[in-house]
Amino acid sequence: MERKLAAILAADVVGYSKLMEQDETGTLSLLKAHRIEVFEPVVAKHRGRIFKLIGDGALVEFSSAVDAVECAVEIQQRLLQEANGLVLRVGVNLGDVIVDGDDIYGDGVNVAARLEAIAKPGGVCLSGTAYDMVSGKVGCEFEGGGAQRLKNISKPLRVYHCRFEADDHSPTEYENHSEEKRQSIAVLPFSNMSGDPEQEYFSDGITEDIITDLSKVSGLFVISRNSTFSYKGQSIKIQQISSDLGAKYLVEGSVRRSGNRVRVTAQLIDGGTGGHVWAERYDRDLLDVFEVQDDVTRNIVDALKVAIAPMEKQAIARVPTTNFDAYDLCLQGRNLLYEMNRENLEKARHLFERAVELDPDYSLALSGLADCESTIYQYYSSDQTFIEAAISNCNNALALDPDLPEAHASLGIALFLRGSYCEAERMLGRALELDPMLYEAFWNLGFAKLLQNDFEAAAAAYTKASKVRGDDLQSHMMLMNCLSKLGRKEELVSMAQKSLSIAKRRLKLNEKDAPAIYVGAFAHIYVDQLDQAGPWLQQAAEIDSTDPRTSYNLACAFSKVGNVDKAIELLKQSIQAGRPIRMLDWALVDPDLAQARKDPRFDEVIKFWQSKAKENIQNR
Repeated sequence: MERKLAAILAADVVGYSKLMEQDETGTLSLLKAHRIEVFEPVVAKHRGRIFKLIGDGALVEFSSAVDAVECAVEIQQRLLQEANGLVLRVGVNLGDVIVDGDDIYGDGVNVAARLEAIAKPGGVCLSGTAYDMVSGKVGCEFEGGGAQRLKNISKPLRVYHCRFEADDHSPTEYENHSEEKRQSIAVLPFSNMSGDPEQEYFSDGITEDIITDLSKVSGLFVISRNSTFSYKGQSIKIQQISSDLGAKYLVEGSVRRSGNRVRVTAQLIDGGTGGHVWAERYDRDLLDVFEVQDDVTRNIVDALKVAIAPMEKQAIARVPTTNFDAYDLCLQGRNLLYEMNRENLEKARHLFERAVELDPDYSLALSGLADCESTIYQYYSSDQTFIEAAISNCNNALALDPDLPEAHASLGIALFLRGSYCEAERMLGRALELDPMLYEAFWNLGFAKLLQNDFEAAAAAYTKASKVRGDDLQSHMMLMNCLSKLGRKEELVSMAQKSLSIAKRRLKLNEKDAPAIYVGAFAHIYVDQLDQAGPWLQQAAEIDSTDPRTSYNLACAFSKVGNVDKAIELLKQSIQAGRPIRMLDWALVDPDLAQARKDPRFDEVIKFWQSKAKENIQNR
């Protein structure tokens, strides 16, 4: 068995699966042309040898790390100049390899492949060994990426990212440019005109489904439900809402449900002028509600002259169930999920179960049921049966619809909570292949990485989540946490300012908005503005929340500013509200509770927590 030292380059196309789904023939033609006209000639120029082609990827051997890096940089520069739609990630490693005929194996190859996976789109990522060899010898600068834990690699690895002239088109700017070209739109909560307040969930459900459908159109940037629903019941001018949300267009409408009939009105409005771009009224049978939603989405897309890919059309036109009663129960369940506490989660769980009883093939209902079970376990219980039930329901959903992104995301978080980390990340990755705008997948991935102390990967996931829902305070807070731990001060200050702006706007609409209050406090705390955090914390002290997450986050905020008395009080309140015993291990190491842990009363809190856990077991 021959061994030798070699530089290995691993390259892969970003978003290949989606490109293939949108235009299989065109993508294959483009990839083939790239290999013949760019990749293979540049590799040959730098004395490399392609020893393996894997679909959209390639592995290349070099005798010199300098040759490998110069080759990688030239390939990326050529692609960026041509702007033909292909974007590569490239990883370069210098390490020991095993030679078997024309093929090469070993850790040297495996590490290069893992580096490619964490490289920025359009970028080049190097191992520490490769960097040590090429630093000062190639025409690009490097940015340290810290020590990274790579999949199936036992020890953390130093990584570096190339910075070269083509970084004028860096991934962040590329993404921003793409967002600028997308039409921004917000769907305001449709009014319930049924005369029955208990039908509110139905009009809210119609609104949410239209938001979901519009989000599937890559040419649109859709403001999230969280933001638009904060205007529910408010009498505010369209132009002001448009300015607040940064949305060029707004959709508003109404729903009237009577017997077996439904009337839906919808109108598309120019946020700058307040003028109507399109309007329509639908009088249909209840069973035609999916057709109405489909028609509203298509008319909006047509009015804005936005191109829509065949795959996107199919996703929008998909009918989730033919049983209206099952759909109605699902809407009620989803509505309770947004008002999340243990009681509502149990009610939602029961509603999803009834929906599945009415239509056993309703994959979205099974996915919703799994989300209830995972969330109960995540925040309120240590009973493992919740996780096993969630995994079973996700598997059933995927057996019915293997390409349902929501089910993959649900399975991902359930597997992570069970401790199956690699499988969980694979499921979350698959969810994002199927729906690159799926917020839940980004959020779950960030949560998984954070609990593994992989702050770099967690920050990347939360950044994506905050781009999908630009107004989502929870992902902003988690991102600030990661940026603080990584010491990325400039980005942290920017995110803190953005979070404060969103929090202030939300508090104008609802002065008791607990997440807005504690995120506003943390935004000041993370940038060492403890005096300015004071008024936010004073407002937070007046919150009497039954949500253990809210109480816990507030305890962390008060501990950070040195108010241990309030931190201890809120931590006990969180436990009383149902914070599960398995979260105790995190409280014992959570950096945000460092001040509180120094207080002798913290030990009393731990004993109280353990006693509550025993009490819950006895009461089962």
